Amino acid sequence: MSAGSKPKPAPKIGRPRAFDRDTALLAAMRIFWAQGYEGTSIQDLVGVMGVNKPSLYSTFGCKEDIFREAVDLYDRVEGLATSRSLSDASTAREAVETMLRSNARAYTVDEGPRGCMIVLSSLLGAPENESVRAFLADNRLDGETILRDRLSQGIAEGDLSASADVGQLAAFYTTVLEGLSIQARDGASEQKLHLIIDAAMLAWPAG
Repeated sequence: MSAGSKPKPAPKIGRPRAFDRDTALLAAMRIFWAQGYEGTSIQDLVGVMGVNKPSLYSTFGCKEDIFREAVDLYDRVEGLATSRSLSDASTAREAVETMLRSNARAYTVDEGPRGCMIVLSSLLGAPENESVRAFLADNRLDGETILRDRLSQGIAEGDLSASADVGQLAAFYTTVLEGLSIQARDGASEQKLHLIIDAAMLAWPAG
């Protein structure tokens, strides 16, 4: 190196990411929520996530991998309405009713897609998406199991009749919750959803 010449800067190791992974995943969650799994293409994901296709595959994997991560994010963020209702309520009946009503409010907000991403994304038809269908079915079954456990707690604590069929009740109110999601996506008002909940709570076992 000649006198007075400046040393060249050392080359940078690795290529910095030009996007924030969490922000990109949030964008993916929203488009899956709005369009469903089958209705969302890789090109849609590239567009909203702010990455090119090679970067998308190297960072997140295939479309199904991205979807599974998006569902996990949805559970952690949007699932709070359900988890808090079940954990904070003092009785099993209050837990169920609060769960339904808090989700009715969440399903009908003006910002973002209406309804539940997991329920709406489960309406799949293509045979090649069977693994996604099974994944979503397991996710919903997990939710039903959590509700059944809360109902069993109600029996143990004496606020739900010992003769109550907790499996039947958990399946019924899970189905009501999923139906609220479909109604919300179809444009039903929050008031209409609460009227449906009023009718559903009439099925609560006496005693």
